[in-house]
Amino acid sequence: MPKVDLYRNVHMGQRARLFALAVELGSTDISQRGTAAGQAERCLAMTQELREHADHEDTFIHGLLRERAPEAADALEAEHVRLDAAFVALDERARALPTSPADALAEAQHALYLALNEVISAYLAHLYVEETVAMPALWEYSSEEELGAVYAAFRSSRTQEEALTDLRRMLPALPPPTRAAIVHDVVQAAADQAGSTLAAVTTTLSPDQRSRLYEDLAVPEAWALQECGPA
Repeated sequence: MPKVDLYRNVHMGQRARLFALAVELGSTDISQRGTAAGQAERCLAMTQELREHADHEDTFIHGLLRERAPEAADALEAEHVRLDAAFVALDERARALPTSPADALAEAQHALYLALNEVISAYLAHLYVEETVAMPALWEYSSEEELGAVYAAFRSSRTQEEALTDLRRMLPALPPPTRAAIVHDVVQAAADQAGSTLAAVTTTLSPDQRSRLYEDLAVPEAWALQECGPA
């Protein structure tokens, strides 16, 4: 049975969406009406999500880490200082973008792009510390039961809609066997709403990813679509 990893899957989802946001921001035609506001909103939503994620880790994981491996906890706190500064700089650039004069809009877009990539750089370093320092320390000094309890406590804190959002953000970035195992458990827990649940969690998958998932789960895709009912 695989060890409980509190970071791996969610971090894979975060990396994928950060990279996608950087490509989108860098390549978009900022002169189109509403585009500047849309890109600014996406950047602000991302920093808000990352801050909320850090709060979740502080609430559910890092107390145990501080108790069992204080040096690893210290390393994470040092990363937070750099991250907070990068978040603030990105937010400032994002809020300024929609009000930039037309002749300065392209430069404002690039400045936001650079600020986003500074966040990505800092955040990748942070994820690396969590995955190569914090998680191994938790494996060494905590039991599987304790780690499982941490994960269960986080899951029980999420509303149904929040849990669905978590899955939609994460699943496209995962390898097929991992994706199938997660969705299998979610669908099994849904009981008489299995079909609609399966359809709901797969909305962010590409057509190829969705087809592979249904194949791995050994269910016809049409079954879930029928169970989901009319939009």
